[in-house]
Amino acid sequence: MKVKKYTAESMTEAMKFVREELGTDAVILSSKPIYIGGFLGLFKKRRIEVVAAIDSTAESNQMVVKQKPKKVKPSSVLEQLPKPVSSEFIEKDLETPTSDLLKEIADLKGMIEGLRSTGMADTHYPELLDSAHAVLVKQEIAASIRTQVMDVLVAKWRAVKHEVTQEEVRDWLKSALAEQIEWISKEELAFQKKYINVVGPTGVGKTTTLAKVAAQTVLKERKKVAFITTDTYRIAAIDQLKTYAKILNVPIEVAYNLDDFKRAAERFAHYDLVFIDTAGRNFRNAQYVKDLGDIIDFTEEMETYLVLSLTSKQRDMEDIYRQFSTIPLKHIIFTKADETATYGAMINMMQQYQLAPAYITNGQNVPDDLMKATPVNILNLLFGVKDDERSS
Repeated sequence: MKVKKYTAESMTEAMKFVREELGTDAVILSSKPIYIGGFLGLFKKRRIEVVAAIDSTAESNQMVVKQKPKKVKPSSVLEQLPKPVSSEFIEKDLETPTSDLLKEIADLKGMIEGLRSTGMADTHYPELLDSAHAVLVKQEIAASIRTQVMDVLVAKWRAVKHEVTQEEVRDWLKSALAEQIEWISKEELAFQKKYINVVGPTGVGKTTTLAKVAAQTVLKERKKVAFITTDTYRIAAIDQLKTYAKILNVPIEVAYNLDDFKRAAERFAHYDLVFIDTAGRNFRNAQYVKDLGDIIDFTEEMETYLVLSLTSKQRDMEDIYRQFSTIPLKHIIFTKADETATYGAMINMMQQYQLAPAYITNGQNVPDDLMKATPVNILNLLFGVKDDERSS
C-alpha cells in the first residue's frame, strides 16, 4: 500500500492531485481543513489536507494499462495468454491478506497513533476555540492537559445557542484550567513543622527565596525565626544570608557537617521556625543529594521545599525532581516568574507529580516579590494579568 498526503486550496484540487499521481483506484483515508502561514496567529490561509492510499497491486495494474501494447506475431498470441488459475487459489488469495499488506496497514496505524500521542494530530477547532488552543500551546501546556481542557470548551461550544464571543471563550478557558488545578487550593500551605528546608540546583534563587519567606514570617506573622546554612561551597552565599539575618535581626549558624547541624538545632530549640539554606550544586550529580544527608538530619521535624526556576526547560525540571525525589518533598517553589512569559510548566509539574506549589517569586525585592501559588495567581500569570489588575 502506498500512502501520500496532499495539501490544496480546495477538495476539487486535492482530488485532482490524487488522481494524477495515484490514479482512479486511490482511496481517501482522511480529509480536514488546516490553516497555514499568517503573522502572529493572524491572516492564516485555509487549505484542505487529504491523505490518500492505493494498493500496490492496483497501482502496478494502472501502470501496465498506460504502457503501449507491444506488437507480437499472430502465432505467439496463444503462447502469451496466461494459464487458467484454480478458483481455490483465487479464494485463498482474497481471504488471506499478504504479509506486505498487513505491514503497510500496521505502519499506517502506528503513524496515526504517533501523531496523536505527540499532540501533532490535534483536532481542528472553530476559529475562536482555535485561538484558545493556541494560548495553551504558547504557554507550553502538556498535550494531555490541552486535550482535556479543549474537550470542555468544545462541549460548551456545542451547548450554546447564541453567537459566542472571544471574551466568553476566554472565560471558558480560564474556568477549564481552574478546574484542572483547583485541588491545590485544598493543600495546606502553612508551615506544619519547625524546620523549613529548601533544596534545588544552583542558580534558582534558593537563598533569596528563603529570605523572602522568612521576612514575611517575621514581619507579618511575628514568628521567632533563625537561619542555618549548609551552603559552605560559596562564601558569597553565607555572606548573603548573614546580611538578611542582620536586617531581620535573627541569628544564623553555619553547618559544615551533621554534628554542626545538630548543635545549631539545639541552640534554636526554643525558636518557632528554623529556615535551612542548602548548597546549590549540579543537580545531575547524585552525590549532591547524598551529601545533603550527611549534613542535614532529615529525621528531624522538617519540611522540604523544592525550588525550581521557571526559566528552566520542562525536561530539566523533571530531571531535578527525580534527583531530589529520594528526599520527602512537601511543596514546590517556582522562582523567576518575572524573567519569562511562559508558565505552563507550573501546571505540568504539579499535575504530573501531584505536588502542590507553595510560592511563586517574581523579582529580587525582599520580602515583596513573593506570592502564594494559589490557582488565581497562577491563572493571572498565564493570562498576563498585571499587578494593578489583580488588585482591582
